[in-house]
Amino acid sequence: MTLARWHVVALLGSAQTLAWASSYYLPAMLAPAMARELGLGTPTVFLAFSLALVISAFFGPVSGRTIDRHGGRPVLMGTNLVFAAGLAALGLAQGPVSLFAAWALVGVAMGSGLYEAGFATLVRLYGTQARNPITGITLLAGFASTVGWPLSALMESQFGWRGACFGWAALHLLLGLPLNALLPRPPLEPVGSAGPTAVPAPCGRGAHTAPRAASSQAAPRHSLWMFFSGVHIKEGIHRLGARCRCCTHRECGVDRVNFHTICTNSAFPSLGLLHIKFPDMGCA
Repeated sequence: MTLARWHVVALLGSAQTLAWASSYYLPAMLAPAMARELGLGTPTVFLAFSLALVISAFFGPVSGRTIDRHGGRPVLMGTNLVFAAGLAALGLAQGPVSLFAAWALVGVAMGSGLYEAGFATLVRLYGTQARNPITGITLLAGFASTVGWPLSALMESQFGWRGACFGWAALHLLLGLPLNALLPRPPLEPVGSAGPTAVPAPCGRGAHTAPRAASSQAAPRHSLWMFFSGVHIKEGIHRLGARCRCCTHRECGVDRVNFHTICTNSAFPSLGLLHIKFPDMGCA
């Protein structure tokens, strides 16, 4: 079965949102509670998270070569299992050694299951036509913090930080794994980087050159505008989220989950970016 590109973008974008929310954005909400219960300083928890980032850098090239050979579907499905194992180990941590070991396992999954692997998967599927799907996935997964922070806060308030880790692990098995399993298998041969040979127009070539040149100049400007708009929106959400995180029930009279709901609602206007089309963008 051949899936439309928008379908692939929806599947992979949702899976990427889950992967980012349960890894990169996790310690911002759970690190203080982890540190208190394990008798550690909060910086120690973030040091363990930094170890995960370093490990992910080493595993990135390995996952890229594997995607080149076998496509991204089996790699991303495997990372869901590794994410689930790492998050479950994090929920079972009893001290600094087990904490660092759990984050190291999460780092292995991060190196094979975040943007780099997702983008490589799309390139393996679509070759030079992967740019537009990559843009769509970036826009969708950009809401990982918007989804992850309130959900982590809700699970922590209801089940504690260990329950939150177990909850994210379950989501990888029940949601992330099926999403990645629905991705199409890549062609036997990678999509070539060179397109079909262009046939010169017999006449009137100059008439088509000017509009095409103008379009190629307008597209980068539009793309840059979208890029910097996204950066500023994301920075604003992060700043608002940081302020909300610092406010407590005693100081503001509003519980933390409601504060993160405010942070979530502040991001919804940027959904309009998903409806803006580039001059040369297509989602066939």
